[in-house]
Amino acid sequence: MDAPPAKAVRPAKPRLDAGASMGPGLAPLPPALPGWIAGGRAESLESAAFRSGAALAHLDLVAASGAVPQALWRDRLALRAAEVSAGLAGRREGARALRDAVCLTRAGDDPGPAGNILRHWSRAVARPVSVAGLGPVLEGIPADLIAGCLDQPGATPVDRAAGVLDAVLGARPRAETAALILAEAALARAMGWGHILPLLSLVVTLRDLRLRGDGLRLACHRAVAAGAAQAVPLAGELARAAARLRAVLPRLRARGAERAAEMFLTHEALAPGALTFMSDRAARRLCDRLVALGALHEVTGRDSFRLYGLLP
Repeated sequence: MDAPPAKAVRPAKPRLDAGASMGPGLAPLPPALPGWIAGGRAESLESAAFRSGAALAHLDLVAASGAVPQALWRDRLALRAAEVSAGLAGRREGARALRDAVCLTRAGDDPGPAGNILRHWSRAVARPVSVAGLGPVLEGIPADLIAGCLDQPGATPVDRAAGVLDAVLGARPRAETAALILAEAALARAMGWGHILPLLSLVVTLRDLRLRGDGLRLACHRAVAAGAAQAVPLAGELARAAARLRAVLPRLRARGAERAAEMFLTHEALAPGALTFMSDRAARRLCDRLVALGALHEVTGRDSFRLYGLLP
């Protein structure tokens, strides 16, 4: 008896796993953070420093990935850092309220105390790590203090950041946002990064900031590892979202669509009115079209005063 014909096997769909290719001509997705780096709780300063060092080395790989929209990555992390900073300052505004305060305030107007926290963070991550870049962001902080923070000594990049927190908060106990921005700048400078990438500011607590010496160093090493556990998956999500946006661009006929796409690839969220090179009606139609194509999300859930971004 003849053997029955073999069943046709349907080829499996390719997966866009971290480190895998996104398609012909596209950069691979950034590699996932090994679980041991942020898993558990490092009890000693030495083990915490080892984990934070591994996290920073991994972030170097992610930052080199051509698939990740770097400016957007930093801006999204700035929103998270601003939410933490607002809490440290005793404010109750969450990420949505902070975003509204900045995105719905006209240029030149005051977005309020909470909005200013986000504005400081957004400007800090967008500017180069230098005295000239950070000076206009950190109003009231002398240039020589900024320069000293950027050149802070320390055995590791995280130790330098801890030293900045120790010095700034020792002299200005209520300047948590400025101290965290300067600490992240010192960390970025030590890593050779051109811009701040918020890490320890994503998870640091008021109790951490009240520590000094080795206690503060331990808290900062733990915070950097935990911050990397947020930053790396976000980079992967943004890489996928950026690829979707670029893929639908050929289907758009609106003038200025490519310019609008570039703005969405550098800003965490935008109101249609921010697309000043288009009429209000054309901007709203473009945003709604991109939502329908799955390339953008409306992030507020409102019927008016809507905001759009690559991620919900």
